[in-house]
Amino acid sequence: MIRAHISRCLYLILLVAVCVIPFALGQRATTKQSAVATLSAGDDPAGGTWSVTGSLNTARNLHTATLLPNGTVLVAGGIDTDLNALDSAELYGPASGTWTFTGSLNTARIGHRATLLPNGMVLVTGGDDTGLHVLDSAELYDPANGTWTVTDSLSIGRSGHSATLLSNGMVLVAGGFDSDLNVSASAELYDPASGTWTATGSLNSARDAHTATLLPNGMVLAAGGFDSSFVAFANAELYDPASGTWTATGNLNNARDAHTATLLPNGMVLVSGGIIGFNAFASAELYDPASGTWSFTGSLNTARFDHTATLLTNGMVLVAAGESSKDVSFPGHPDRAPSWSGSVPDAGCCFIFPVASAELYTPEPTPTPTPTPTPCTGRCSPTPRPRSTPHPRPTPLPRP
Repeated sequence: MIRAHISRCLYLILLVAVCVIPFALGQRATTKQSAVATLSAGDDPAGGTWSVTGSLNTARNLHTATLLPNGTVLVAGGIDTDLNALDSAELYGPASGTWTFTGSLNTARIGHRATLLPNGMVLVTGGDDTGLHVLDSAELYDPANGTWTVTDSLSIGRSGHSATLLSNGMVLVAGGFDSDLNVSASAELYDPASGTWTATGSLNSARDAHTATLLPNGMVLAAGGFDSSFVAFANAELYDPASGTWTATGNLNNARDAHTATLLPNGMVLVSGGIIGFNAFASAELYDPASGTWSFTGSLNTARFDHTATLLTNGMVLVAAGESSKDVSFPGHPDRAPSWSGSVPDAGCCFIFPVASAELYTPEPTPTPTPTPTPCTGRCSPTPRPRSTPHPRPTPLPRP
C-alpha cells in the first residue's frame, strides 16, 4: 500500500505538483531551462492579450473542457482541494460569462481527456479515479439531455494522455501513464460508428502531460510533456493519419508539460502555461505550421498548469481553472507555502490548491495585406492622363 502510494505520488509530481521526487531533481530541471523560462528584454512578443471572466462553481484541475455545438463549454471531472476526484460537470456560457452545473460523469476522473465527436457527443477517456487507479474506461456525454453513457474501453489504461479528433472522424489517443505507471508511447484510434478501438503507430518519444492538436493539413502536432524520468520535453512531433506514423518537427521555446495547445482560426497553435520543476508558466507561444517555428505571444494573467483552453465561436480562447505554483505547498520549503484558511488537505506528501479563475485570450488581428503593384517588364505603355471633360460652347444667336 505504501509502495503504491509513493508510486502514485511520483506520477502526480508533474500533473498536480506533488513533491515526492527530490527537490534537487526539480531544481536541476528548472535551472536547466531557466534561460528560456522568461522573456528577455529584447524579445518582442505578438500582440495577443488576456482578460478575466467568470469563475467556475467548483475549483478544479486536471479536468477537461470541450466546446459544444451550441457554443457553450463543457467542463468535466478533475480534482478538488480535498484531493478527491470529481464526477461533477458544468457549462460555461460565453454570452453571460457564467457557469451552471450539468449531469455528472458515471466515474469520477482525474487527468482524463474529452473529445467532441462529429455527432455532437463528447467522448471522455481514461484518467484516474479517487483511489488514483489508472482507468481504461470511456463514456459519452449527450448535450441534448445532459447525461452520460458508457462506451467501449481503451485497450490499456491511460492518464495524462492526449485525445484528438481526426479529419476522418476517428479519435487518436496517444501516450500517457499506463496501469503499470510507465509513460507510454503507444497510440490507438476510436471509431465513433462502432464504438471500438484499434492500434496505430507509436510516438517516437513516450510522453505524458503533452498536447496534441489537429492542424489544418490533417496532421496532428504532439508537443511537450515529460518522459519516464520526469524530464520535461521541448520537442514536438507530427502524426500522419494516412500512414499512421510520427515524425519530428521544430522545438518549443520553453520545455513544458501540463500545458495547453489550441488551434486558432488563423491556423496558428497557441500553447499556454504549463510547468517545469516547481515553476508554473504564465508565458504563451505560437506555433506556425507553415514554417514549423515558435514565437512568444502575450502572457496569462495567472501562471497555471493542468488547466484547459478552449477556442470559442467568437475566436477567443477560454482558459479555465488549473493550478498555480504559488498555490502549492512543499514541506521543507516555506517560501512556497500558500495562504490558506481552514483545514489543509494532506496527501502525505503535498498540498494541492486548484484555482477557479478563468481568462480569455484575444488573438492579434491578422493584418490585411497591402496589394503590391505588378512590375512592368519590357516596353511599358505610359499611364494615360485623365482627360478633362470638354465644356460645350454656347451657340451664337442669329443676327437680326
